[in-house]
Amino acid sequence: MSYVKTLTLEHPKTVSFLRDITIVILSSILIGLFGKVAIPLPFSPIPIATQPTLILLLSVLLGRKRAVAAVFAFLVQGAMGMPVFAQGLGGIAVLLGPRGGYLIGYLAAAFAVSYIIEKCKEKTLLNASLAMAAGNLVIYLCGASYLSTFLGLQKALLVGVAPFIVGDLIKLAAGIKFLQWTGWNSKG
Repeated sequence: MSYVKTLTLEHPKTVSFLRDITIVILSSILIGLFGKVAIPLPFSPIPIATQPTLILLLSVLLGRKRAVAAVFAFLVQGAMGMPVFAQGLGGIAVLLGPRGGYLIGYLAAAFAVSYIIEKCKEKTLLNASLAMAAGNLVIYLCGASYLSTFLGLQKALLVGVAPFIVGDLIKLAAGIKFLQWTGWNSKG
């Protein structure tokens, strides 16, 4: 193989790399756009958001490297001040504030869900739903743990986890329906 061929866009590794970068960037932008779809709760510093469900879905669909990279890029965009976090917020203060644990939990959940899916012998909707449920638990764990530094553990669980369980179960069911609609399974 010549030196010139390794530098062309026709090289399979270059095409694959460019495709992966494009998927990561577009996915991080999509996650940011979903930040506008959030409902504030008057009794909690944590809003009802659609971003966690999207991140769990992307983690099933993209694979570990791309899912984690997309969530990391989203967090970097938010840290730089872009209004990509829930309710159109951005900035390092949001990451360091009461919501920060949930945002970092997105990254941990992306890793956990995609890892579980990669280790499953069969790519079934049941396995996807279990992986996504585990990812939700990771987000709760990271979020409530950090929120407890502001409110104490009992109140963090009361305002940072309890109000979201039913809604997250509904969003999880919708996510599974989406996977079913797309035909995601062991053949795909």
